[in-house]
Amino acid sequence: MKKQLFFISGLIIVAITTILLISSNNIEEPEQQRPKALSMTASIEIPEKMVFAGETYVFDRYDMHERLDRELNSFTYFHSTTLLLFKRANRIFPIIEPILKKYGIPDDIKYLAVIESSLYHRAVSPARAAGLWQFMPATATQFGLEVSAEVDERYHIEKSTIAACKYLNDAYRKYGSWSAAALSYNGGQGRITRELRNQQSNEALDLWLVDETTRYFYRMLAIKLVFENPPQYGFIIRPNHLYKPITFKDVTVSSSIPDLVTFAKQNGLTYAQLKDFNSWLRSTKLTVKPGKSYTLNLPTQESLYYNKKDRLKIHDKRWVTE
Repeated sequence: MKKQLFFISGLIIVAITTILLISSNNIEEPEQQRPKALSMTASIEIPEKMVFAGETYVFDRYDMHERLDRELNSFTYFHSTTLLLFKRANRIFPIIEPILKKYGIPDDIKYLAVIESSLYHRAVSPARAAGLWQFMPATATQFGLEVSAEVDERYHIEKSTIAACKYLNDAYRKYGSWSAAALSYNGGQGRITRELRNQQSNEALDLWLVDETTRYFYRMLAIKLVFENPPQYGFIIRPNHLYKPITFKDVTVSSSIPDLVTFAKQNGLTYAQLKDFNSWLRSTKLTVKPGKSYTLNLPTQESLYYNKKDRLKIHDKRWVTE
């Protein structure tokens, strides 16, 4: 009898609970209490000041504060793009940093390449600027790059970095600040010089410019902050998440290659792999004029594969959370 009473009591309790739950679900909440989002998003705190390329920037003025705020929040919450930047940087930064150092360019200027091309060395803009440093054809040839139907060195990581160094050193000598040099990289030296004169300003960051150029330097500041402390901005990166650096065997050719597909196969590569790491090759052949030579970067076979047994080389330990 007691067991039956317990069983009946249990059924009654379950029934009452079910009715209450159904009733509560049918009661409509007032519109003002109904959540509009299912996750919480916090605005990022803006630092009082920071150092970039040896120059100190203070963000107490409304326009400087709000411009950095826009870019820092953008990189923080544009997750897929920012994650991809970390992955690519592990492969690209070891190539370009020694070149910047050799030419006397501050290490922070590597973030200019991040903003220009998202570290995608095959990038092409709607205006037809190309490569890691996004050179236009005329500017590229002015600073020593070959641009032709078969060879376009704007896509050559090392050579285009050298050209960028030459441009930036020239701009720094003219303006005396890396912020002005960077703005001129985007807007052109002619425009920056003209606007400094017309707006009677000694500081390029104070100029009224087109929105793209105005945002440009603050995007560089913002991505530096994120790169130097990823967890603070919500990015948890494991070593195996990053793209592995590629080791190359350099092959110098002083005679023409009539068929790059055959050349790739002879060197144990697919045509796609040859073009991926030598994107400056713009045809299926390479014509080498007398007295001229080119160096091709041929990836070693072992570096083409991810091996879980190998510990991936990390360029900057601050990027990863072990």
